[in-house]
Amino acid sequence: MTTFKFTLAYDGTDFVGWQRQARGRSVQALLEEALSRIEGAPVAIAGAGRTDAGVHALGQVASATLTHSIDGATLRRALNATLPSDLRVLAAEPAPAGFNARHAARSKRYRYHIVCDEIIGPFDRRVAWHLTRPLDLAAMRDAAGRLEGRHDFRAFQSSGSSIVSMVRTIICSRLTASPVSETGTQIIYDVTGDGFLRHMVRVMVGTLIEVGSGRRKANEIDEIIASRDRQTAGPTAPAHGLFLVQVAYGPDHEIADPLRGPA
Repeated sequence: MTTFKFTLAYDGTDFVGWQRQARGRSVQALLEEALSRIEGAPVAIAGAGRTDAGVHALGQVASATLTHSIDGATLRRALNATLPSDLRVLAAEPAPAGFNARHAARSKRYRYHIVCDEIIGPFDRRVAWHLTRPLDLAAMRDAAGRLEGRHDFRAFQSSGSSIVSMVRTIICSRLTASPVSETGTQIIYDVTGDGFLRHMVRVMVGTLIEVGSGRRKANEIDEIIASRDRQTAGPTAPAHGLFLVQVAYGPDHEIADPLRGPA
């Protein structure tokens, strides 16, 4: 019996999300069905992040235990031979017995793509939020930095969650920008934390856009966090601009800002 750790990438456009649903394609269901064919029996798989419908992944992590004797490289090839092309297994590695991709995760890194330009390319439109108005990047960077630290983030959580504690630690929250045309800009928002609430990153992005649009001041982020009231934060950004980039494992002291190095 071997527990495997899987690293996955997928285009979330045509998925109802990670989690198996009564209707629609889910990442979990496709992986469990593919693994069950190899195992010859039902297989349950755990995912590190329950990405929503339309959300993409560059480094989702999952785990499952098989009794069938197979090495990681062969398992990866077998899975990719049967899975659809919008879902790829990048790696399949033996993990310690009892390893659970969700429970063992120490931090997650998400990335949100925004294109500010008159038009957006036909390929970018599937993976970036298109805005035609310019944004105040300095104000957005100021606001993004104010999200770092350990806070009660319930103001940034969508309703419908049964989670008791809303306290999370944001290790890194920052924006970078680069030109995509003579007048257009691509904005990348990277955020790393020890955990995230339902739609938390997307609400953060929606709030940052309001700051960049001049509808809010950067220092209002402090007031929003203190309010613990969802009505005080901005709208929920569209799902298709969001990527789960990386899931980190290890002791608490190994959690670090991936853009700055170890703490």
